[in-house]
Amino acid sequence: MTKHSNVKPPIAKKIPHHLEKHGDLRVDNYFWMKDRDHPEVINYLNAENEYCDTQMAHTKGFQKDLFEEMKARIKEDDSSVPYKYNGYWYITRFEKGKGYPIYSRKKDSLNNPEEVLFDCNKMAEGHSYFKLAGISVSPNNKLVSYGVDTTGRRNYTIHVKNIESGEVANDRVLHTTGSSSWANDNKTLFYTKKDEVTLRAYQIYKHKLGEKDDELIFQEGDDTFGVTVYKSKSRKYIIIACYSTLTNEYHILNADQPDGKFEVFQKRVRGLEYSISHYKNHFYILTNKDKATNFKLMKCREEDRKINNWEEVIAHRKDVLIENIDIFKDYLVVSERSNGLNEIRIKRWDGTQDYYLPFDNETYTAYTGTNVDFDTELLRYGYNSLTTPSSVIEFNMRTKTKTVLKEQEVLGGKFKKENYTSERIWATAEDGTKIPMSVVYKKGIKKDGNNPLLQYAYGSYGSTVDPYFSSVRLSLLDRGFIYVIAHVRGGEYLGRQWYEDGKLLKKKNTFKDFIACSIHLIKERYTSSKHLYAMGGSAGGLLMGAIINEAPELYNGIIAAVPFVDVVTTMLDDSIPLTTGEYDEWGNPNDILYYNYIKSYSPYDNLQSKAYPNMLVTTGLNDSQVQYWEPAKWVAKLRNIKTDSNKLYLKTNMDAGHGGASGRFESLKEDAEEFAFLLDLEGISS
Repeated sequence: MTKHSNVKPPIAKKIPHHLEKHGDLRVDNYFWMKDRDHPEVINYLNAENEYCDTQMAHTKGFQKDLFEEMKARIKEDDSSVPYKYNGYWYITRFEKGKGYPIYSRKKDSLNNPEEVLFDCNKMAEGHSYFKLAGISVSPNNKLVSYGVDTTGRRNYTIHVKNIESGEVANDRVLHTTGSSSWANDNKTLFYTKKDEVTLRAYQIYKHKLGEKDDELIFQEGDDTFGVTVYKSKSRKYIIIACYSTLTNEYHILNADQPDGKFEVFQKRVRGLEYSISHYKNHFYILTNKDKATNFKLMKCREEDRKINNWEEVIAHRKDVLIENIDIFKDYLVVSERSNGLNEIRIKRWDGTQDYYLPFDNETYTAYTGTNVDFDTELLRYGYNSLTTPSSVIEFNMRTKTKTVLKEQEVLGGKFKKENYTSERIWATAEDGTKIPMSVVYKKGIKKDGNNPLLQYAYGSYGSTVDPYFSSVRLSLLDRGFIYVIAHVRGGEYLGRQWYEDGKLLKKKNTFKDFIACSIHLIKERYTSSKHLYAMGGSAGGLLMGAIINEAPELYNGIIAAVPFVDVVTTMLDDSIPLTTGEYDEWGNPNDILYYNYIKSYSPYDNLQSKAYPNMLVTTGLNDSQVQYWEPAKWVAKLRNIKTDSNKLYLKTNMDAGHGGASGRFESLKEDAEEFAFLLDLEGISS
């Protein structure tokens, strides 16, 4: 089939809208796209979808082949490694030909009959989007609470089901995060409610089974904070967590006394971050107290929680970030990061053992897994690398012996990990900082500048993209692509300072780091600008928007997924989900200092009349994180302003939100479309 080069792209109408702040006037011609219920907005999104489909029609067969190829590597009749909790083994499994999980359990032994808790395939019938979340079983094992979202907007309705009878109670709670926690009386549930407009999680309610009216327990008055509620692993406490980018506060209640009063653990102090875990008669506190940038571990007695009485357990180290702890009856397990690499440290409470698990390369990911059992010497952890599929490993902390419980199967018979090579390389940023990259490619590739290369990064919120295995990615690697994860500042790959150096008034470091990595990859002849592609989603989509304004000539193609590109306008609109909670990440543009800085990089505000790379931009109509109108406006303005004849496509999923399509294999269709876009630019069609 020939390409439809004569088909004209949709041109959005312009209605000038004046936005004034700090005496600065911005004119937004596409502000009208914010009205999601207006027929013209829906018509425009549909027209863009039609244009994208028409222009990519010649790749439809290839997309289908890619989808089948990706799907064929995945074991369809698969199940998770069972874990034991409160007398039952819990299992998540998939059946062949079905797109959603089945949640089940077996009492005492895995040889006993299966009780199906939820068959999401049946529950999803009649819905174009379906997501089950927050499964929580009551202490007596008879009831289960759960949340359902059928729009993709992460707005869940909580239900309660009687496991024995299968009957779903009339108790129904709307506008929640989906998760809930049982008190030890088996009839009281604590849950988090969202603001119906901003979707900020801001209230904690108490629900008694069968009762009509729920009691408001806690309301967060500071709109830069969110809240959640959960139960401690020791099962002794119900805990309310209040969180913002820079500050935490916890409230605790004995789970045996659901009608008691929550007590503040340590009241919020701006800049004090902490999290709590309960063990015996102590709380263990992971905190940045006293300028512990990379965090330290402290403890206090249950009845004496004053901050001055916190005792140090593991001191702060400048070169090691403490990310998490897992508490067991006889062991403390500490998840750390040193020089970018995951480390798992195991300490006996009695001091007789203190050692690290051995890992042997620079492009792996290791993390502690589902460890709900308190009284055990067995640690579950996960391991994978750019060339090694995921494994779930059970490690005996006393004997130091390990058992691989499951290794991800890559079906099809073609994959052999020894056919691929991974490495870690470093670029030098504009300010002299060394920026690490994790690289993977098929063995035998020559570094002659002719390889197609996909460079990926996120780079915000301290979120670290570790080098992980992807069977989907093999469809690029096997066709000659090199894949690179750039560990730019704004993530926490090299510790907490790495994050601090890529946010607020240092945000541009994220963009400069990514460009420095691209320049290094071209200089070292991994690729050339004719064959270099970049991809990022959400805040990583902001990164894509910034780099094409700054250095469009470096890239042949860009994939921007659900991109956060209209930064100034969004951060000035406190009715939009997430805005107020993000002031400590991006800055509050109501302050002229932050206004000017954000405006200087905001992709939408900095588009210019020049040539841009080929681009595929994706979004979801129901996206609650990055509203659909940001990418829609960005593409409309780009069409109007750019001077090139390169491809520019906007694809809107009219049924889904920030995470894309629901269902196990539906998202692979989106992957196949994105890969087909890249491969088509390289002239690869099979």
